[in-house]
Amino acid sequence: MQAQRKDRPNPVLGILRLIIAASAAGVLAAAVALPAVGGAGISTKSAVETLNLKPENLDEPPLPEPSVLKDANGKQFAQFYYENRRVVTLDKVAPIMQTALIAIEDFRFYQHGPIDVEGTARALVKNLSGGGVMQGGSSITQQYVKQVLLNKAETPEEQQAAIAPTVSRKLSELRYAMAIERKYSKNQILEKYLNIAYFGAGAHGIQAAARRFFDKPASELNLAEAATLAGAVQNPARTDPSVGPESRERLMQRRNTVLDRMAEIGKITPQQAAEAKAKKLGWKNIKAPGGCGASKFPYFCLYVQYEILGNEDFGKTMDERRKLLQRGGLEIRTTIDPKMQAAAEKAIKKYVSKKDKPVASQAMVVPGTGEIKAMAASRKFGGSKKKNEMSYNIVADGAHGGGRGFQQGSTAKVYTLATALEEGLKYGDGFPAPAGYEAGAYSTFKNCKGDNVGDPHHTVRNSSEGGGGFKTLETGTWGSVNTFFLKLEQKVGLCSVVKMAKKLGVKRADGNKLSEVETFTLGVNEVDPVTIASSYAVFASRGQYCKPLAITEIKDRDGKAKQYKPKCSQVLEEEVADAVSGILSGVFTKGTMQEVGGIGRDAAGKTGTTDNYMSAWFAGYTPNLASAVSLGDPRGTSSHKLIGITIGGQYYPYVYGASISGRIWKDSMLSALKGIEPTEFTPVDKSRFGGCTEHCAPKPPKKKDDKDGQDHSGDFGDPFNIFEPPNGDQPGNGRGNGRGRQVTGPVVTTGR
Repeated sequence: MQAQRKDRPNPVLGILRLIIAASAAGVLAAAVALPAVGGAGISTKSAVETLNLKPENLDEPPLPEPSVLKDANGKQFAQFYYENRRVVTLDKVAPIMQTALIAIEDFRFYQHGPIDVEGTARALVKNLSGGGVMQGGSSITQQYVKQVLLNKAETPEEQQAAIAPTVSRKLSELRYAMAIERKYSKNQILEKYLNIAYFGAGAHGIQAAARRFFDKPASELNLAEAATLAGAVQNPARTDPSVGPESRERLMQRRNTVLDRMAEIGKITPQQAAEAKAKKLGWKNIKAPGGCGASKFPYFCLYVQYEILGNEDFGKTMDERRKLLQRGGLEIRTTIDPKMQAAAEKAIKKYVSKKDKPVASQAMVVPGTGEIKAMAASRKFGGSKKKNEMSYNIVADGAHGGGRGFQQGSTAKVYTLATALEEGLKYGDGFPAPAGYEAGAYSTFKNCKGDNVGDPHHTVRNSSEGGGGFKTLETGTWGSVNTFFLKLEQKVGLCSVVKMAKKLGVKRADGNKLSEVETFTLGVNEVDPVTIASSYAVFASRGQYCKPLAITEIKDRDGKAKQYKPKCSQVLEEEVADAVSGILSGVFTKGTMQEVGGIGRDAAGKTGTTDNYMSAWFAGYTPNLASAVSLGDPRGTSSHKLIGITIGGQYYPYVYGASISGRIWKDSMLSALKGIEPTEFTPVDKSRFGGCTEHCAPKPPKKKDDKDGQDHSGDFGDPFNIFEPPNGDQPGNGRGNGRGRQVTGPVVTTGR
């Protein structure tokens, strides 16, 4: 191509100027005859098609913003984000920051139209003659358009197209820019650009960048800092200060270039530029932690996260819900109480070390609302096996990021007790509890399908009592007598007990159906602390079951708020719930927690220890607060029992429910309830539940029958007559001996 004469104007430049000027004025060019430019690779026909510059509306999706979790007091404790960004209005950005950015990126920003005619034309001429886009010249408006397209891109192909070095892409950018300038004022465009621009080090938008680089809001940036961030926009990958010393040096050089430019166009004096250039970079490296691993309350954070990810109200698919959480800019107000959480953490730490293999976990729930106030565990949450961290939510069920849970143990006996009281039994009702009990030797247990279940060859024994004895609803519960509760379950019906547990919100942690076997009352099902605390809260709230509640309000990016209220229903008569509380109160004074003691206010609860000491529990409540504490080894409770073990620096030959879990419960509840006025349980209706029916304790034997000095209190027959083979069943006839029955689930015999 012949060299163009210097005394003749460049025809391409002239035509482009006319096109741009006409387009900026709103005159639509139907077609433009563009002379072929040798070596440019663009024909007249393609140029005409490409340069048909008409304003084209740009779809501008909301910018990805973090969603934050706030505690019951309104303080942030976690955030989720796809991009670290905080959108701010222009008045929240220091004027010097605005000036610095305009000076280096588009110093005629307030003077030109949709595009900088001279700058863009000059760049296009060079690009056309060079066969591609080799030079920038983009206005701030064009750069905003480019960032919008890049942010919208979902696939690598779309991302590449958004930044492709082609003339067609550049001209499409111009069309969008024309529409943007018609739609917004210059200040609005600048605000949008400052919020969408990437500054490096994972900081999107000026507010996040000011925090990340200098640990201050964008409104407080000084000259040197403003010049640094303005310089970072051009090539944030090369000047990312988090990468290393070389990148920081490049960023400082870029900062100085901005300062020189500001002085050149008279925005600052040469002296101000020199003083700012003499300063150090000032890089603070303030990270923006995201996700539950960085949260102060990681287990509760996980619960909230899974509440949203598993709820179709927040999106039809899991991917939609995850995007909303990471990009939606939600403000999520939750139920967690920092004071109660600290109480649980401190109590757990006192008895169980984070280095111990067994894990203690605790949940606190408010009766009558279901609000979760605390979720704590002895181990830190994380993925490091070397640090003995937990990789899942051990305090909750699988639906909330948890695992299989631990067998409930004797804390499950309360469901049988509640069933018996609901069916009309009184406090003094009872029957002899033998030292050993074989289900198939006396009668059958039927599940809710009517199938016979149970293992007739397994003998269930007691832990705290070596021999038999007459037990009432009170004494059988206080002593946590296994054989008594098996007989009581048999009396009221296994299915009735299962239904009672379900009414109280009991479900397996792994999401499977409850195992309906004869040892259901002894706690064979694996559960989690949130579930058990919620079930015990029913008695505290006088029969009202409330679904566990973690979120109270969600406010979207536009400030529109939605409240989430408790979901409660009456599942048990108030008087029956009061009667349960009346008996469970005695556990602290006459039962398995007697050695540990109470908390100085009305409280009720139940210990739980599983077969062969595989796990240990305590669940209890006051009218104000319910809580459950579990202890077990996540590696597998059957192969890692709580026998001959050191936990929290103390050796235990056997770990019972009261040994550690009960003590954690007591200490944490004492602290959590400080400052809360004690509330008393509603007195038990003695006219309904006092005394006994015909199943009263027998008179003691005459002295002449007691010459052998043995305990004969279990020798007085069966007042319920429930041990006689039904319908003539006899051992060995294929019915009473358990042949053909479903034998499922492990059995639990420890019973404390």
